[in-house]
Amino acid sequence: MIRRFRVRNYRSLRDVEIEPGALTVVTGANGAGKSNLYRALTLAAAAARGNLAPTMVEDGGMPSALWAGDWKKDEPRRLIVDVECDAWRYKVACGVPIPTGQAFQLDPEVKVEELAAIDGMRTLTLLERKGPSAWMRTKGGSKTTYPVVLEPQEAALAQLREPHLYPEIAGVQREMAGWRFYHHFRTDAGSPIRSAQIGTRTPVLSTDGHDLAAAFQTIIEIGDRDGLTTAVDRAFPGARLGIDFGRGQFDTHLFQQGFPRAFAARELSDGTLRYLCLVAALLSPRPPPLLVLNEPDQSLHPDLTGPLTDLILYAAASTQVWVITHSTPLARLLAQAGATAFDLRLENGATAAEQVG
Repeated sequence: MIRRFRVRNYRSLRDVEIEPGALTVVTGANGAGKSNLYRALTLAAAAARGNLAPTMVEDGGMPSALWAGDWKKDEPRRLIVDVECDAWRYKVACGVPIPTGQAFQLDPEVKVEELAAIDGMRTLTLLERKGPSAWMRTKGGSKTTYPVVLEPQEAALAQLREPHLYPEIAGVQREMAGWRFYHHFRTDAGSPIRSAQIGTRTPVLSTDGHDLAAAFQTIIEIGDRDGLTTAVDRAFPGARLGIDFGRGQFDTHLFQQGFPRAFAARELSDGTLRYLCLVAALLSPRPPPLLVLNEPDQSLHPDLTGPLTDLILYAAASTQVWVITHSTPLARLLAQAGATAFDLRLENGATAAEQVG
């Protein structure tokens, strides 16, 4: 579980530190930095997955990612993400690449990277990188230099070879790569959620929700089937799910009280479809190590706030959950249920985080 998350020099986040709980809710006015905090979390996971560069470039690139305010004289331009969990701490610092041509100037360049194991008050460095070179600690405890030059735009954590020689490092990489982020489920007419998709067993819903029907069928077969039935009925009284999986094509159907036929996903309202995606994400039979929801209340009717709260509490009983929201009622219900609450605000142009309650 994440015990401390610190971000420095990312857009409006000059230096923000959060000490989350098993369930954390983050609120704040528009422009206070909630989206930046969410994106900073995704960067940590992207570093572990090996797609740090494309993740940053899709969002404007390294120049756009750096602190938007004034810098101190001679201060290194570094974006730093620092994650501390129960058993390890990982830090990665990125900067603008050294110019070598006209292309790829939006890429990040990893300058420094550190991973340490934590055992009580003791720490043991497992990986240390400076620029293109790094050393790692083997399972026997000895240090070994990384045998090849590292790709500058990606973290060393994701470039690990022969993971059986570095089981502790590989374990952290798998854990961070397994974090799940849910921000926006496409519900337009062309969304894959609205049409039948080839399906396989899906214990964790994908970030974009395209495998919704397969995720529901997986919950029905190996997860909390009764919980799924209750969640749908509570949100839409008298309704029940049906999954069509003929010829390996999976499609979601919703039977609603008073109608003689089921409604296919293509016929459901945007809000109904988004809520069903949240149901599948929060009832995962194999919960991810970290589950982050950004504005889960978007497009939902206020009557769904209570059922959504119950689903979030259900998920938080088995994994760490962060909820970043504009909804005062949702934040209040989660805080009343014991969530660690933070409010973001701007102070002199920089995001500040205050624990509340």
